[in-house]
Amino acid sequence: MEPIRRDALVRATIAEIGAAGSLDVTVSRIAKRAGMSSALAHHYFGGKDQIFEAAMRQILRDYSAEVRAALAGANTPTERARAIIRANFAQSCFDPAAVSAWMTFYSQAQTNPAALRLLHAYQRRLHSNLTHALRPICDAPEAVATTLAALIDGLYIRAALTSPDVNPEGCALAALSTLTKGAA
Repeated sequence: MEPIRRDALVRATIAEIGAAGSLDVTVSRIAKRAGMSSALAHHYFGGKDQIFEAAMRQILRDYSAEVRAALAGANTPTERARAIIRANFAQSCFDPAAVSAWMTFYSQAQTNPAALRLLHAYQRRLHSNLTHALRPICDAPEAVATTLAALIDGLYIRAALTSPDVNPEGCALAALSTLTKGAA
């Protein structure tokens, strides 16, 4: 039962953050949404920071699955780079609860060492994946990867903060146009 209950608490955390639009939620509210007592939530995770960290790990696993699925059909370096960019703007990444969790995650990383470690891991993986894909098709793959990663994060944050119902495809197209220019 423990894995099922942990998963329920993680999903409830994401939903509660989405409903509140911030980390201004209590373990009691999270536990209630998951259908269990707050004592059980504390037993499994210790506290809100640990539950939030587990929720972000789940969101990052979901994001990773999007990237792997996109890469599965990519046969050339250009297709790999395009797949990585598109995965960052998958519809699942723009689910309102996931958007709220990501925005909270960026904020938490400023003061929470565990969140900062997760953010750095995500950033390193994105940069590494982009650099690997770009190496055969451009002269400065590291620089282009850095620009694309910053653009991806910037487009996502802008869309999340200004247009909650934004079409992620427009963001992907903006990033893809930069890829075309960087790889030329």
